[in-house]
Amino acid sequence: MMRQFLAAAFVAAMATAAHAQVSDDVVRIGVLTDLSSWGRDNSGPGSVEAARMAVEEFGPTVLGKPIEIISADHQMKTDVGVQIVRGWFDNGKVDAVVDIPNSGIAIAVHNMVRERNKIALLSGPGASSLTDELCSPNTVHFAYDTYALSKVTASAVIKEGGKSWFFVTADYAFGQQLERDATRFINEIGGKVLGSVKHPTNTADFSSFALQAQSSKADVVAFANAGQDTDNSIKQSGEFGLVQGGQKLVGLLMFDTDVHAVGLNAAQGTYMTTASYWNMDEKTRAWSKKFYARANVMPTMIQTGVYGSVLHYLKAIQAAGTDDPKAVMAKMRELPIEDTFVHGGKLREDGRVIRDMYLAKVKKPSESKEPWDYLDIVKTVKGEDAYRPVSESKCPLLKK
Repeated sequence: MMRQFLAAAFVAAMATAAHAQVSDDVVRIGVLTDLSSWGRDNSGPGSVEAARMAVEEFGPTVLGKPIEIISADHQMKTDVGVQIVRGWFDNGKVDAVVDIPNSGIAIAVHNMVRERNKIALLSGPGASSLTDELCSPNTVHFAYDTYALSKVTASAVIKEGGKSWFFVTADYAFGQQLERDATRFINEIGGKVLGSVKHPTNTADFSSFALQAQSSKADVVAFANAGQDTDNSIKQSGEFGLVQGGQKLVGLLMFDTDVHAVGLNAAQGTYMTTASYWNMDEKTRAWSKKFYARANVMPTMIQTGVYGSVLHYLKAIQAAGTDDPKAVMAKMRELPIEDTFVHGGKLREDGRVIRDMYLAKVKKPSESKEPWDYLDIVKTVKGEDAYRPVSESKCPLLKK
């Protein structure tokens, strides 16, 4: 009897070992981010630290194999980003690519990931096309997109009387799609777009764009840009007296780090939508203080998205018993998403993570109680109400 029991146990152990497979005996995750350009503060070194914190929280190994985090700077250049990822896949044995601030680069890598049967965990790019007409079974869009940012922000501002809009838009994929998505919701809710002006990325002088926005006499001046472009455009709009003249400022993609760079005097009253905020509850504050000790900034939604996507990826590998991309993606869709910043999240078949979003308003200087206490959370919007519904999607992976 004992001999039979031991034989059965041996067979079971061998079956488990055969099933629990990790390619190359290492789970290797590449953080492709911006370490040197205008998106550095919102992602950059902080994204690398967030990935490491996810590994530390999960444990040093998965399925008994080590987890390795590597990183590289795409410099906001598509050719550089694609070359890095190709090298990672061909020679570096990277299993998943994380972050990728810049939608143009993300779209190129997203296509490569599908071709190479790898996994993309995107928290940096915003283009909603990634989970719409360009959707892929190998991509997770974790933090935010242009659809949700536009819908949540435009709906709230129009209800407060901001009927007419003027856009200051970054002239690349993300900015253009953000303006298109926002224009749609503005028109649907009864507002009107009076005009827009496009600017190249990494622009230092926004004076002519601010003057055009001012002369439009629009109720709302919306910035469809990111990083230092957002900082500079809001600062210079303040210097030209747009807010004093009665115009509302809206950052369609704004982070805590942008408010920190601009300062409360210039940014106060600005509306923004975010997927996370460091000062929501005891758990978010505790995690964020650990992050601050390592990164010297409070985390943005890109950085908390890197943390959450890596953690969910590792949980899925553990549950699947393998790092095979198809099996892992199936588990990522099956398991609820739970981490410090996401509760009851769900990965949809199109790659879109359905999670709560938050409408926020930048505080007045007198309302801030401590460093980085910048936002009032005005409203929580359920993921089902924030993101593109299945009925509107062009993604063939979704069953309608």
